Formats: sequence, structure tokens, C-alpha cells
Amino acid sequence: MGNVERSVVEAIADGLAGRPLAGFEMDLDGIGTFGRGPAVRVVWIGLRAGSDGAGALAAEVDAECSRVGLVGEERPFQAHMTLGRARARGGSALPDLPPAPQLEPWRADEVNLYSSRLTKAGAIYEVIRSLPLFP
Repeated sequence: MGNVERSVVEAIADGLAGRPLAGFEMDLDGIGTFGRGPAVRVVWIGLRAGSDGAGALAAEVDAECSRVGLVGEERPFQAHMTLGRARARGGSALPDLPPAPQLEPWRADEVNLYSSRLTKAGAIYEVIRSLPLFP
């Protein structure tokens, strides 16, 4: 959602709490990156299963953001879990990475809205609200 006031995030959470948000099965896939050329900004792991469910959930969040006046994301949604970010603004060279972990598939049954506070030691995350996802 970006840098927005807590009351706006609470309004979005309230709107989402009134919607029947669907849970979905998730299964990890391979490692990927965001960034151009040798300047990698983000390392992520994709989903083999669950992209459609995650995309539907992202569309619900985007609709609530629009309802309160926030501008929606222009880039197409890409379901992923961020593993790490480069500290350098333009990104950094990517070292050799281990293979993706082999985990059993699991069910996403809640969504958490976080706030993040950036510090010199790294980001500090706080859960603002947890919302159930229904079967």
C-alpha cells in the first residue's frame, strides 16, 4: 500500500474483513529475482500452486485500496514470497544461491497486513491485522 496513514490501512482492513476472502493451497516453486542485468534488487521464491488464489486475494486488496482512494498497482501481479532485498539502491550482484527448499504444500488460511519500519539494522515488521481466509 505504500506509505499511508494507519487510519487508511485500518479502513482497508475493515473493508477486507467484510468480504468472503477465499483460502487456497500453496506449493513452492523455484527461485527468481527482480532487477535488471547484474543489479538484482529482490530475490524471491515463486509458487507452483496457489498463484490464482493469491492473485484473487491481491485483486480484493487492490479493490479495497481503490475504494479508499489509493492508486492501484500498475505492474501485473506476480505471486511470490520475498526472500531478500539488496541494501544498495540500484541492486547488487547476486551470489550463488542454494536451491529452493522442498516443503509440503500447505493451505493459506489467513492473510496478515503488516507495517514496516526501515531502520539501519533492517526492516521491523508489525502485524496490523490478521484476517481469516475461508475454505
